[in-house]
Amino acid sequence: MSTFELPFAGDEAPVRLGEGIALLRGFADTAMLMPLIARIAARAPFRHLVTPGGQTMSVAMTNCGPLGWVSDRTGYRYSSRDPQTDRDWPVFPREFFELATTAATRAGFPDFVPDACLINRYAAGARLTAHRDADEQDFAQPIVSVSLGLPASFAFYGLTRGGKGRSVPLVDGDVLVWGGPSRLVYHAVRPIKPGLHPLTGEYRYNLTFRHAR
Repeated sequence: MSTFELPFAGDEAPVRLGEGIALLRGFADTAMLMPLIARIAARAPFRHLVTPGGQTMSVAMTNCGPLGWVSDRTGYRYSSRDPQTDRDWPVFPREFFELATTAATRAGFPDFVPDACLINRYAAGARLTAHRDADEQDFAQPIVSVSLGLPASFAFYGLTRGGKGRSVPLVDGDVLVWGGPSRLVYHAVRPIKPGLHPLTGEYRYNLTFRHAR
């Protein structure tokens, strides 16, 4: 049972967006989380990964936790070490772990145990095209995605990539959780619009918690 205190999260019930998909509005505390992100990035700097097809991602990324998600010309995978520094990824801050598990519990997944946190940094124009998180070994565990800073338009598709997708507007502090029958849905982040946030500046940050192994 998590002991994380969330005075900023309130008692508002999750918004159910579909079977296994929940949105917790204003659940995360950006002022608390941003110094922790800066500490992680000082040890494992943000970088623009290259896809197996040779494209450079517009989103800058880093990781913390026992495992980190990486990509290069050899493929997508999880690694216990940062290939850029050849060191272990920074450890999970306690606040990260407890935020993720508390959000998952509120969304109906009380047994979530994350072992990877992918940290994305979006500048204006950055985006993620439709994809699904399928590099993990246990699809019984959900995905917990925390939005910080500039707003974003998130899109859910389905178990196939086609169609326009269902848009979900996300603002600072929102947390999306999806799992169960929706664990392998395709999703995307549409291009970030220019803006300025008092805590994140010209960026949107996203924490994506996963159970990889």
